[in-house]
Amino acid sequence: MKVGSPQQLEIAVGNAGPVSALLIRPADARACFVFAHGAGAGMTHAVMEAAAQGLAERGVATLRYQFPYMEKGSKRPDPPAIAHSAVRAAVAEAGRCCPSLRLIAGGRSFGGRMTSQAQALSPLAGVDGLAFLGFPLHPAGKPSDDRARHLAEIKIPMLFLQGTNDKLAELALLEPVVERLGRKATLHAVRDADHSFHVPARSGRNDHEVLNEILDAFAGWVGAIEAAKAAS
Repeated sequence: MKVGSPQQLEIAVGNAGPVSALLIRPADARACFVFAHGAGAGMTHAVMEAAAQGLAERGVATLRYQFPYMEKGSKRPDPPAIAHSAVRAAVAEAGRCCPSLRLIAGGRSFGGRMTSQAQALSPLAGVDGLAFLGFPLHPAGKPSDDRARHLAEIKIPMLFLQGTNDKLAELALLEPVVERLGRKATLHAVRDADHSFHVPARSGRNDHEVLNEILDAFAGWVGAIEAAKAAS
């Protein structure tokens, strides 16, 4: 069941120009996820839409937004500096639209990595945690943990939602990364899922069930952040 139609917004990203954004804010929202898309599909992709609606049903608002290259119809992702500017602009917009809500930033694959890089360079204003839906630890077939080096500079909680069959994040490499990050990092491994959180029929589950698992884990993690803040 759909929670509601998204509100269309426009966000200025410096010299890169304006980008489109979609805000879904349920009446019972307790947090807002600044939700960046992956490299190959924009904010209106069916999985992005389903995730945003599912989070709304769990009391989490979402602000989805386009990176400048996607807004322009290009297939080549923006350089990091431009992507980081887009992340910061989206976070600032979420703060203006949802001033009473806790802010979580991150996203799918490329979008999550650009968010983490931006946070590592300079903390994102008002953001209490980062969530990654398929963190792209390395290119397919080229296992390495080099892309995780900047994560050590991040001081806020991080949630890694990862499929056990993700070819862009071998668990044998990701698990030690998360362990080194200590208590600020949480890994939720999704059995049999690939980088897109698709599972084979032989797994006995379908993609909808996997999405619900991911969103339940996300909502539970947000609740844990709230509890930790209340206790501090």
